[in-house]
Amino acid sequence: MANAVDLTGLFSERFFKNFLPIPATNQFPLGIFAPPFELCHIQTRQWVRLSDYTAVHPVVLAFTRIFTERHYCPLCYPHIKAMNQAYEQFRQRGVEVLMISSTDALQSQIVIQDLGITMPFLSDPTCQVFRLYEVGQALGAPLPAQFIVDRSGRLRFRHLFSFLEPNASVERLLSALDTIDSL
Repeated sequence: MANAVDLTGLFSERFFKNFLPIPATNQFPLGIFAPPFELCHIQTRQWVRLSDYTAVHPVVLAFTRIFTERHYCPLCYPHIKAMNQAYEQFRQRGVEVLMISSTDALQSQIVIQDLGITMPFLSDPTCQVFRLYEVGQALGAPLPAQFIVDRSGRLRFRHLFSFLEPNASVERLLSALDTIDSL
């Protein structure tokens, strides 16, 4: 079958739990403490907490939309690549970037390898943290969003998915970091 699309693994339990559209409803006021969480850091295979990072660095939380290791959101794939390419720019500013995906550990390992991901890649296959941050969902996966959390653990920037701007660009995130006092 020429030009057949491989849908293996796409229609999983996670897909059906995230199928119905729920808009991004996060209205956390800037300046409040970011909701704490603990997720698996895929590269180190260790469980990490947000506070493990904010105790040392300001953090960009980059929630991304990946359906499976074979199926990327066409709006998020370029953003993942751009964030990975700019990772060193963030690190030079003393900022850590945490890429958060709803793919499971095995799928996440394949994504990291295929895309050469160097930033910490955290797995949230139950989408619990995506829901905690109220980023919304549609058509089988949570929606993307980006947040900046300062060293005190306070939320300083929020970008939620919209069709006009699905992800905050690298430039917008770097600019936001420049304008935030006392990171």
